[in-house]
Amino acid sequence: MAEKCDQNCAGCPESTPENIEEKPDFSAKLHQKSNIKKVFGVVSGKGGVGKSLVTSLLAVAMKKRGYYSAVLDADITGSSIPKIFGIREKAAGSKAGIFPVKTKTGIDIMSVNFLMEDASAPVVWRGPLIANLVKQFWSDVIWDNIDYLFIDMPPGTGDVPLTIFQSTAVDGIIVVTSPQELVSEIVAKAVKMAELMDIPIVGLVENMSYFRCPDNGRDYKIFGESHIEELAKEHDLKVLAKLPIDPAISAACDRGMIEFLEGDWLAAAAEVLEQVGEK
Repeated sequence: MAEKCDQNCAGCPESTPENIEEKPDFSAKLHQKSNIKKVFGVVSGKGGVGKSLVTSLLAVAMKKRGYYSAVLDADITGSSIPKIFGIREKAAGSKAGIFPVKTKTGIDIMSVNFLMEDASAPVVWRGPLIANLVKQFWSDVIWDNIDYLFIDMPPGTGDVPLTIFQSTAVDGIIVVTSPQELVSEIVAKAVKMAELMDIPIVGLVENMSYFRCPDNGRDYKIFGESHIEELAKEHDLKVLAKLPIDPAISAACDRGMIEFLEGDWLAAAAEVLEQVGEK
């Protein structure tokens, strides 16, 4: 390095392509006709903890509060968002771009199922193909006048979540967990990944937290004692909600009627998202 270095490599006689480190740009441009105010990723350390359920309930909660909400289904190989909302249509498009499918109450949804001839066929793709498709959901889909876009992320901390964090303008993430101690340890990895990516964590949601017996009104910890308070304290995070094991929730998902499910479990989470939106 030259003795009088001003840290400006441009024009430096000692700078060469070999010794100038360039940071690759993974960002994807939002479609020119899209208008999204806030984007939140919903993540989990592993599959099967109810990430897609929480994503759906968040979109419904914000819609009920009068906002235009949408869901980008980035869980390509395990897509369940269309079934939860009871959508069987295919996505339409034009030369301008691809249009998301609207739910019964007007929530915009984009999923790989809307592009496949057989929605039940498995998506047997490698990571780069999946990541590129998710980027296309961001850049080729026309998200019109959306207040809150929720991205249903694939589980884990692998290539696809990393690509989404790097390519889309995520304002924050919600981490979904369940009471088992092992799951909490895995979620800690997802939290640390977000911290490394410098993405704000809005808070934690615990699914399958308890079962409320209809006969005596008592709560039973089917999957053991919760560890979410410990996890939140360790990382200085908020606990946004604790969802129960409730047959009504499962029935609503199976029938594609999640928008009409009665319950205010995510009311506090919605208020926090409103505050983030105001900022």
